[in-house]
Amino acid sequence: MASMSYAYYPGCSLESTAMEFALSTKQLCEALDIELHEVDDWVCCGASAAHIRSDLLGLALPMINLAAAEKQNRNVMTCCSACHSRLKTAAHEFKENPELRAKINALTEEQYEAKTEVVNILEVLARDVGPDTIAAKVVRPLKGLKVACYYGCLLTKLSKELRTDSAENPMMMDVLMTAIGAEPVDWSHKTECCGAALTLSGRPTVFRLVRELMRMAKENGADCIAVGCPLCQANLDMYQSDARAHYGDVPEMPIFYFTQLVGMALGKDPKDIGLDRLLVSPFEMIESMQL
Repeated sequence: MASMSYAYYPGCSLESTAMEFALSTKQLCEALDIELHEVDDWVCCGASAAHIRSDLLGLALPMINLAAAEKQNRNVMTCCSACHSRLKTAAHEFKENPELRAKINALTEEQYEAKTEVVNILEVLARDVGPDTIAAKVVRPLKGLKVACYYGCLLTKLSKELRTDSAENPMMMDVLMTAIGAEPVDWSHKTECCGAALTLSGRPTVFRLVRELMRMAKENGADCIAVGCPLCQANLDMYQSDARAHYGDVPEMPIFYFTQLVGMALGKDPKDIGLDRLLVSPFEMIESMQL
């Protein structure tokens, strides 16, 4: 496989609460000969408040990052699904609307020409690298591990022209889990909302949604849940105990980033991919299943 090269946009979460997503992504990219060049002087993309408060701000912040990547002459690779949604949507709007692009260029003092494409790490692994290449590098197959692949709202619910997977039944993460020897379970909630936007204003709703997701994953035989969104991961990892205290019937299970599971299968050290940073420890499960 020829080397791939991307302008890597970590975004705010991967520099803080989702550091394990960043760690595991970098480990995988190194193992798969994918070059990551961090976007120079990147700024917050504005998710999720900027575009709600101001259309101009919601476009100006992504443009600063897109313009920086364009100067590197590389396409942008994101990990966070919220960042991906904002950058990809903005890039599309700028390409389709030169007048809008000129207006935001003047506002930000940039010279962005809308040549930059935006891809997510899930697309890169499942589509560009491919499951066969990843399967060939597996040294520790996750045989027997049943995974509920949870895509959430933002990654697949883009406008139709921007989607790279089904909005209702996405399969890219499922394909990756099969490639590393795990078994993706068939379940109905892979794109349901987890309530992450309501963690401050509507905790009872969050507890209800988390309960539904956890129970449905367990009822369909899952040992764990794999995610690609820092908001989803934090919500399910952090609030499953609160939902359990509230309802009493919420199962406990680890909430992995899918990159961590692929990293495990490729033989990466648990600490190097941030397994020790998960609130619901996965180590008892890993040891009991001899993974």
